[in-house]
Parts: sequence; C-alpha cells; structure tokens
Amino acid sequence: MTPLDRTMRRMLDGPIAPTLLALAVPNVVMLVAQVALNVLEGYFVGWLGTDALAGVSVTFPLIMLMQTMSAGGMGGGVASAVARALGAGRRAEADALVAHAMVIALALAGAFTVALLAGGRALYTAMGATNGALEAALAYSNVIFAGAAAFWLFNTLAAVIRGTGNMRLPAVVVLGGGVALAGLSPALIYGWGPLPRLGVRGAAIALVLYYATGALLFLGYLLSGRSVVRFSPAAVRFRRALFADILRVGAPSLVNNVQTNLTVVLLTALVGPFGSVALAGYGMGVRLEYLQIPVVFGFGSALVTMVGTNVGAGRRERARRVAWTGALMAAAVTEAIGLAAALFPRAWLGLFSTDPGVLAAGTAYLRIVGPAYGFFGLGLALYFASQGAGRLGWPLVASATRLIVAAAGGWLVIHVAGAGLNALFGVMAAALVVFGSIVATAIAGGAWDTGRTHQSAAVIPRMESPRHVHDA
Repeated sequence: MTPLDRTMRRMLDGPIAPTLLALAVPNVVMLVAQVALNVLEGYFVGWLGTDALAGVSVTFPLIMLMQTMSAGGMGGGVASAVARALGAGRRAEADALVAHAMVIALALAGAFTVALLAGGRALYTAMGATNGALEAALAYSNVIFAGAAAFWLFNTLAAVIRGTGNMRLPAVVVLGGGVALAGLSPALIYGWGPLPRLGVRGAAIALVLYYATGALLFLGYLLSGRSVVRFSPAAVRFRRALFADILRVGAPSLVNNVQTNLTVVLLTALVGPFGSVALAGYGMGVRLEYLQIPVVFGFGSALVTMVGTNVGAGRRERARRVAWTGALMAAAVTEAIGLAAALFPRAWLGLFSTDPGVLAAGTAYLRIVGPAYGFFGLGLALYFASQGAGRLGWPLVASATRLIVAAAGGWLVIHVAGAGLNALFGVMAAALVVFGSIVATAIAGGAWDTGRTHQSAAVIPRMESPRHVHDA
C-alpha cells in the first residue's frame, strides 16, 4: 500500500476522534512552541521599556493579520484544494496546485510590503501610537513587512504539506527553528557577543530569518520527491481553474481574516486615548486572545484536511461528524485557557511588565473577556471545517457581526455612554459569544446542505499512470 493509499484510508475510514487527534497533535505541539516563542519575544522586548512594548503591541494586529491570512486564510484554501483533489483521486492536479499556490502567495506578500512600508506611520498613529511608541512600532514593522514573502511562502508551502495529511514535517521545522529563534532573537535585540544591539529591529530580523529558512526547507521537501504531493518546476502549466479552486475558498477566508483583525485594530484605536499604559496592558491581554488562533489552528488545519478529503470523496455526513468533533475539542481547550487567564491574570501579564497601570488594564481585560474564549474557539474551529467543506458563507456573516458588535458597541459605550475600559472589554466578550453562536447555529441548522459543494474542474484525468501511483 502506498503512502497516499494509507493516508486516504485513514482519512476516510479511520475512527474520527483518534484520527483527528493524530493529525492535530503535531500541529498543537508546533503551535504551542510558536506561542512560547511569541511570549519570549514579548518578554525580551519588555526589557526595552514601555514604549517598545507599546510599539510592538500596536504592530501586532497587522502582523497577525498577515499570519492568519497566509496560514489560516489563503493557506486554508490551499490545504482544502489539495485535500479535495487527493480525496477525489486527482493526484496530478494536487501536484499542479503547488506552483499556483506559490504565485498567489508572492502576489499577496508584495501587497503587504508595499502597503505597510508606505502607510505604516499613518496607520500606527491612527491606532494611538505616539513618540517613542510610534518609532518602536515603525522600527519593528518595517523589517517584518519588508520580509513578507518569507512569511507567505512558509505558511503556503506548509499548507500544501498539511493538505496531504503530513502534519509532522511542519511541526519538526517549527520546533527546530524555534530553538534557534529563541537564542537569535535576544542576541540581536541586546547585541550579545559580536552581534550589534538592534533593539526591536533585532527581534524582527530574527523572525524574518526564521520564516525564510523554514520556507526553503519546505520547498526542498516538495522538490525532493518524498512528499505525496510533488513540485516540479519543469512541469508547471498554469491553469485558471486551479487558481480558482484555491481562491474560491482562500479569498472569502481573507475577508474573514480582515474582519477579525480589523476588529482588534478598531478596538485598539478605542483603547489608545486612555494612554500608552492602558494600550500596553490591553495589548498584552489581547495578545493571549490572538494566541488562541494558532492554538485552534492546530485543530483547524487537521479539520481542513480531513473534512476536505471526505467532501472530495463525497462523504458529507462523515465530514460533518469530523467538524463537530474537532470544534468541541477546540472549544474545550480555549475555554480552559480563558478561565485560567481570568483566574490568574498576572501569571500571564507578569511575563511582560511590572508596571501597575499595565497590569491593571491587562487584568481587567482577561477577567472580562477570558471566559468567552470558548465561543471564539468553537466558531474558529467550525470556520476551518467550513474551509474544508468549501462553505464559508455563515462564518463570514458571523465574523462581520462580531466586527459590528465590537466596534460599534465599543464606540457607543466610550463616546456616548461615557463608560471606561471595563465596559469596552464587556463589549469585546459579547462579540466573541455572538461569533461562536452564529457559526454553530448555522452549521447545526444545515448550512452545508444548501446546494452542492463545488468540486474543482477535472482539468487533469483522475487515472494516473501505474508508475506515478507507485512512486507516491
């Protein structure tokens, strides 16, 4: 039995919970490592002072926008297209999707580079950063977005590999690279040994180097012929149908990513007038909320692959069971994190600052918003499952509703009711509950049953040559 046959049999016939966990665990381990690295970076930057911490906090929503768009947004479209092609037996089409995905990634990376290098100062000023915080934000942001192609290629190629059911290689690359990053980041920030002291720029340079190296490793693996899906530059033939197959899931996912991150950007702007101390405290609190995204992505990337494979094979009822199993797992994990943060907020906040004002603002945020994290995890996991199914209508409605409730409600409580930060945080919590409830209610009510999920055009015959299949 070939590796492809074994993978497909496990996806289509294996017990759901154990199979899903087997796929998710490497991702969760990988993403816990990324969370730890993110925490370490904030810890190292915190030594540079409140302005540096506030500046990096202001850039965080934009960097996470790029990360979520490349990994969970367009990356979800890539993984879904690969999984559906393999599930339907279109192996050569899955191979061809690699080059198409890379073209899309490079185009979107270029858009981020141009937009943030040209408009970063105006944007961070509008978000409330001033003086030292603004300069720190620009120093960090300009390096990150100049290297946007590294982030996009890393996440896109990892999505291709995950779409084949191989979750281990991305985990190994992240864990191995994470060890190097944990040493390189503070070395460049503080100038250890012969290295120059670069401050927040050093943290950004270390991150770009990490993603560039990982992208090269993934590309080497896809070129080597050891992967279920292979990249052969000499055989590339660009087809509109394959771009469309990625974009019909990836493009709506990007809209969802924009809505999610725009919510945080607008709320950050509402917090900004309360001062740098409040901004830093809120930034450290909302960083934990943002870190729920990679945690859920550990389950979500497995959901995209497993749901997509079953949908491609025409097994819709099993795909739905997979979705609910994974969503409930993700909700349990995120709710546990939220409750722990609400009960022991300084265990998290104390990693970044000892300033009483920063701790007070962050504590208020975690105690009010943390208990709603379970709804965020539920809705986000079902969003990833919907990517696999190719049905993103209701997740987009839920995300848009969250944006409206959070931004409009936040503006009303601050500027009309004259309330303080606690009321604003209450609106944020309510928005998370609305988001999760809408997605869950829609899917439980049969949102995936209306119409037929589009299958990619059979531009390549399903029957492969015996040699091609044997080589898989």
